[in-house]
Amino acid sequence: MTKKRKRQEDFQKVKLKVGKKKPKLENATDTTFKTKAIQIPEQLKEDGVLPTQNRKLNIKDLLSQMHHYSPGVKHNALLGLKELLSQYPFVIDAHLSSIISEVAAVFTDKDSSVRGAAVHLLQFLASRIRAEQIAPFFPLVSAHLSSAMTHISEGIQEDSLKVLDVLLEAYPALLTDRSVILLKNFVELISHQQLSKRLKSRDKLSWMLSVNPNRRVTSQQWRLNVLTRLKKFLQAVVDGSSDTEDEGLQEQKDSSHSVRNPICISWKLHANNQQHIQLFESGGLRPKINSSFRLRSLTSVMDSAEKGLSSAENLKGFIEIIIPLLIECWIEASPAQSAPILGNLLESESQQLMHQVLSIIHLLWKLTKRHDETYKMELWLRMNYLVDFKHHFMRHFPYSLQDTVKHKKKDPCKSNRNCMKSSNNIDHLLLNLTLCDIMVSLASTSTLQTDSGWLDMIRKFVTDTLQDGSKLNSKQVNRLLGVTWRLMQIQQNKVATEPLIKAVYTLYQQRNLLFPVRTLLLKFFSRVYQKEDLRTQRIRSRSKVLSRWLAGLPQQLALLGLKNPELSNQLIDIIHSAASRSNKELLQSLQATAARIYGKILTLLHKEFCPSPGRQVTIGGKSCYFLGKPKGSKGGMLMDCIVQVGCEFLITWFLINCLLLVLCRSSLAGWKCQVQDNSVNDVDYFSFLFSTLIGFSREELTSLQGIRGKPHISQTQLSPIRLYLTDLDQFLHHWAVTEVICHSLSTIPSQSQCFDILQTGICKYLVGLVVIPDSTAGSVLCAINKLLDQACIISDNLHRFLASCCYSLLYFLLTIDREDAEHLQKRDMLWRSCISALALLPRLLRLMLQSLQVSRICREELPVVAQLLRLLMQHGQLRSHMITNEFLVQQIIKDIMTLKSGEVQEQWLTDLHYCFNIYLASHPQTPGPVNTVY
Repeated sequence: MTKKRKRQEDFQKVKLKVGKKKPKLENATDTTFKTKAIQIPEQLKEDGVLPTQNRKLNIKDLLSQMHHYSPGVKHNALLGLKELLSQYPFVIDAHLSSIISEVAAVFTDKDSSVRGAAVHLLQFLASRIRAEQIAPFFPLVSAHLSSAMTHISEGIQEDSLKVLDVLLEAYPALLTDRSVILLKNFVELISHQQLSKRLKSRDKLSWMLSVNPNRRVTSQQWRLNVLTRLKKFLQAVVDGSSDTEDEGLQEQKDSSHSVRNPICISWKLHANNQQHIQLFESGGLRPKINSSFRLRSLTSVMDSAEKGLSSAENLKGFIEIIIPLLIECWIEASPAQSAPILGNLLESESQQLMHQVLSIIHLLWKLTKRHDETYKMELWLRMNYLVDFKHHFMRHFPYSLQDTVKHKKKDPCKSNRNCMKSSNNIDHLLLNLTLCDIMVSLASTSTLQTDSGWLDMIRKFVTDTLQDGSKLNSKQVNRLLGVTWRLMQIQQNKVATEPLIKAVYTLYQQRNLLFPVRTLLLKFFSRVYQKEDLRTQRIRSRSKVLSRWLAGLPQQLALLGLKNPELSNQLIDIIHSAASRSNKELLQSLQATAARIYGKILTLLHKEFCPSPGRQVTIGGKSCYFLGKPKGSKGGMLMDCIVQVGCEFLITWFLINCLLLVLCRSSLAGWKCQVQDNSVNDVDYFSFLFSTLIGFSREELTSLQGIRGKPHISQTQLSPIRLYLTDLDQFLHHWAVTEVICHSLSTIPSQSQCFDILQTGICKYLVGLVVIPDSTAGSVLCAINKLLDQACIISDNLHRFLASCCYSLLYFLLTIDREDAEHLQKRDMLWRSCISALALLPRLLRLMLQSLQVSRICREELPVVAQLLRLLMQHGQLRSHMITNEFLVQQIIKDIMTLKSGEVQEQWLTDLHYCFNIYLASHPQTPGPVNTVY
């Protein structure tokens, strides 16, 4: 076969016949298909785990839409989030991290509506998220805020201030922890770095105010907005510091001798009793609770950047940047230099800007006083900024308003120029006083001659403001008194201080002063008097105005009565303090006013406690004096009213302290100079205090002796005293009265003689009683703790009585049922009194331990004794005393083991062994562990 023929056989042509279908190709595609409906009922159902809002979107759907490119979708997502979280608040806690991160991310969104919705949502969340919850995520929020404040877009910068407002309102402490970055952002919002070829060092770049014509507001208005937030931020920094003194009455340092040097503490030496730390608190009638004592660590774990404005270096650096910018802002807003107007009138916006400038400087000045080397900081401020401040700030001082002030028809400040406020509620008097406060902080006694010119301007302004009869608010008066006090410290001679004190007294004599204003004035005069009293011990030159003020206090107390109990108590405290210093004018006035004050007391008794004749007979018919006062006396009626549960605490305080002034005025006058002759002359007062301290009349105590058994009596076989369990209301009221009594007794200088009188009363009227109320036993221990000092000598009878009271109270506290909610509330107060007495009197603890003769008690009381011993050994205040009585404790445990011999050792006995071995037997002075004894 030829090749041609073979090739034709491979590719044979198919012959199609007419009428036949064309055969299918082997590689033909099948284009047929079938359709079928899809059922999706499960996808249309709501999620049973995550709640949804009205649009059927849950938290995950809404958070995913926050990444959408469309501003409308993101805006709706933010609105949906607010709707969902308001309906289901528990979602916030479950998805807090995601919510915070997504909301903070849109602070820099390009669309203004999205940013506005984010601010509203943040404000909503801030009211529902606590600071400790958001604290772990706050660095992220702060980073997004900083990014928004430094953004190139003006709209984002403006909205960042709204975010800052929300965070400052809700989380000021968390925001101020990142003060270094945020303060730089504030500076960049109103200025830019000035680049110049003359600046050789890049470390000292200067800043100048910037002008942006693209903003929707003027440059001055924009700076005002930024400075307003900066002031709020610095105020939060100041409020977060540890210094809690009133800003107007802070005592500022005048010389290098008054620099506060921190105490360096070595904790290892202190723990080994090789270094003693002694704290001194301010004395007086009401000691400070919050101590200003601070410890500085030997090695700082934070660098200066992390410390923020608490670092002197960072604070100085920020002051060097911000003060020149603030001065530029002041120059733009200040009156025209060429043609000064009468009164230096200011426009509204200019006044607002100047007020913010001064407020920021004032806050920075307060921060400088929080550092250790205050005197060096003040010298640095004076050297760098006094010249500029005198030239720019004091040139047009004082400043007033230009806009028309609208008053209501019945405005008490209508004729008062100091109460005038502009439409933006900026007080021009506060503006001037803030300027005065800044300037006087730069002056001192050593610079008096140099600064006499502008100091005279400030002194004249302060004097005129105090004497012009203006109705001032508490904020104005606080700042005004602060400036006055500083002026008196700068120039301490009588010629300069007497006119200032007279001006303050003129304000004090105004009628219808607000309570905060009256309180500030009383505090000011009291402080001036105390400082003058220390100074006049060397130079007897008392201020006539102060003497007149002190002499008028008793008359004011008689007129005031209980119309304002808080103010009355403040007057009483000041009168106490001055009377204890034997102030002649006050004692004479008190002598003349005593009858009127006592009349106020009787009037109060009739109004408060005698609504019906029957009750009046009941009150007057009881004999309440234990030291010889006859039955039916007015003092007995007063004591009975005080111990009534319905008597308010302020009324109790007023009555007791008024009696201190009326009945003991002669003693107070003589205690300082003639203690031996006059200390016990006025028996009435001490009789009244003792009767009120006991809280029960003689007849009531006698009737209690016949009560037996529960639920009214707590009894133990190891103490001869059984406790009568008072009602909770009666107990709490009696305890409040006890604190007032102890406070009154502490104001009397001769504590030892007061203690002797108290000891005589206890031994005569309480020792020997079998049943004593629990409140009475606790009150006696509280008074002993308050009055006892090294000069006091305690009798054996009182020692044994107090030891029995302590064990009866401790047994009662350890046997209270957990379900007895009424008596459980007594536990802390009675426990503190017992422990304080045992720690203060080592012999008292020894007597109580000697009384624990466990062989006389039933076995049910053994676990209570064991628990008491464990608690005494574990208590830090009693540790050394228990070590001293180790042999006695060891003998008690041995007796307990003897009673429990042959039985299975219970858990409470095992715990007692363990505590003894840990706290006593392991002590170096002990002979050996307790196990060697058995």
